[in-house]
Amino acid sequence: MTTIEVDENEYGCWTVLRVRGEMDLVTSPRIRRRVHDAVAGGRHDLVVDLSAVRFCDSSGVGVLIASRRLLRSCGGRLRLILPEDRDGHVGHVGRVLAALGVRRLFEVYDDVPGALTGAAEWAEAEERAEAEATAEAERAEQAAAERPATERPATAAELADAALPGQRVSDRIAP
Repeated sequence: MTTIEVDENEYGCWTVLRVRGEMDLVTSPRIRRRVHDAVAGGRHDLVVDLSAVRFCDSSGVGVLIASRRLLRSCGGRLRLILPEDRDGHVGHVGRVLAALGVRRLFEVYDDVPGALTGAAEWAEAEERAEAEATAEAERAEQAAAERPATERPATAAELADAALPGQRVSDRIAP
């Protein structure tokens, strides 16, 4: 028989849900309900401690993704606790999230204290990633601008300025 237990504690603005057992088709709706109850109660910053979850299927992953979406829609935050085991291996839930390619969607921490104080670290990481993406876009834009016009597509402004053969400038000006 599949079982799940969820304990809830509050630490300042954060609500911590400690999940133990198996997250599957039968038990995942309980996790979803607890997240919805927290949001309905005005608690929009959640830490979900999955360190004691020994099994997670696609319905459990679906609940985590839906929870992330719900919290983001109301300006909240979701952090997951996915510690490594004693040998430094990622636990079951972490492996499932990584295999499905969705682990990167979540703020992941090793323990609850780290998740409760990790806001500055996560914000810095997001800022670095955004700065790198902006710099990459600027480099690509600069490289495109430096290419001769024959090697790059024309911009809308260049197309508007180019007269068709036999066309007079006055023909292009709207009355």
